[in-house]
Amino acid sequence: MITPENSALRIVFMGTPAFAVPSLKILVSNGYNVVAVVTAPDRPAGRGLKPAPSDVKNAALELGLKVLQPEKLKDPVFLDEIRSLNADLQVVVAFRMLPEALWSMPRLGTFNLHGSLLPQYRGAAPIQRAIMNGEKRTGVTTFFLQHEIDTGNIIHREEVEIGPDETAGELHDRMMMIGCGLVLKTVREIEAGKVVIRPQSSFVREGEVLHSAAKIFREDMRLDFSRPVDELHNLVRGLSPYPSAFFELEQPDGSRTQVKVFRSRPETAGTVLTHELICDGKSIKVSASDGFLHVLELQLPGKKRMSAEELLRGYRFPDSARIV
Repeated sequence: MITPENSALRIVFMGTPAFAVPSLKILVSNGYNVVAVVTAPDRPAGRGLKPAPSDVKNAALELGLKVLQPEKLKDPVFLDEIRSLNADLQVVVAFRMLPEALWSMPRLGTFNLHGSLLPQYRGAAPIQRAIMNGEKRTGVTTFFLQHEIDTGNIIHREEVEIGPDETAGELHDRMMMIGCGLVLKTVREIEAGKVVIRPQSSFVREGEVLHSAAKIFREDMRLDFSRPVDELHNLVRGLSPYPSAFFELEQPDGSRTQVKVFRSRPETAGTVLTHELICDGKSIKVSASDGFLHVLELQLPGKKRMSAEELLRGYRFPDSARIV
């Protein structure tokens, strides 16, 4: 029987943000030979804009692993270095799109962990988009890479329930831990030659509509109070804590103040006058098409993130300020 302790399996791991770290650690802690970790180059961060390593780089260095940080994945020098590692398998978690010259290199292939139940929510923002659309379930999927992004044959899927008030950050952290277990399970099956794959089309129910997980842009983040409150609440929690939903207030002098919203509560109340900001000294709510969105946590420019009650202890919205 093959076990990690007596296995000769050589793995290259690819990832960048915190979401990928538990998957890297679980492979190492279970005795797998990670011969290199590929991650993004150090990027300027913080007030001083000093080059900062990725979460995966930090974890890899703590584990004593070889780290590669190519600017371009098609760079012949980088590809030659990967080839020289003689990896049997590549594991990708929260990384960029790989060229075929890279993902087709290992003899056992390259698989990816994706934060949705593929083929639903292919793309860059699956966790956020699922919550923004009001989904009640999502999941994690491992699949082999092929030409079209997020379309390869599925190895495993594991379903995850979404709480009615759960934010993207909270769901991210749960899925991160569930996903690392799925990565370990997938590697074990590939190594043992027991992996079973299915095309993504076999997971599509008759009449089912497939949703995209397209990259999020600024206009996706704006709260439009002509919309129903449930949609607004889903937008807030789907973008919390980052990049965060927002609305803008036009001040008496004509300037605009961006208000970031991190937590909310919907209140359905029938037809109301939309875009009205209501403060009673302890709470903030905004009228929408069918009720009110209670703003529970928010942030004004130059201030820290805080509860509505905490903010209103020392700040008063101008009476003439209006939402634009």
